[in-house]
Amino acid sequence: MDAATAEPRGVASYLRISPEHGVIEIGHIWFGAALQRTPAATEAIYLLARHAFDELGYRRLEWKTDARNERSRRAADRFGFQFEGIFRQHMVVKDQNRDTAWYALLDHEWPKARRAFEAWLEPANFDSAGRQRRALAELR
Repeated sequence: MDAATAEPRGVASYLRISPEHGVIEIGHIWFGAALQRTPAATEAIYLLARHAFDELGYRRLEWKTDARNERSRRAADRFGFQFEGIFRQHMVVKDQNRDTAWYALLDHEWPKARRAFEAWLEPANFDSAGRQRRALAELR
């Protein structure tokens, strides 16, 4: 099936849920080609963040990725997560050391990030061809 006509598919979940510390992580993120770099993908992350902060009351939302995964790192930046550092040799994956890049969005940062997500997702932010008028980072 051609990626342009494929049905968007993806997976994202909460991991490392620590209610006693008010910390929750978004992880196991996989967006198929038809979903990547779409408003639906951005909305999925927004909905996970909104649920974590506004409904569950968490104070910290984490995003972790292999430090070599530039696409995931750019996504974390774009969504407003702050880079916190690299955990060197954090784990072994397929018999190889993995350095993990850690990002987080905090509860006091969420209102600004939420407003940016909501403004970006507004239909008026897209032209007739579906291209964004203003970038998410610009709205933040």
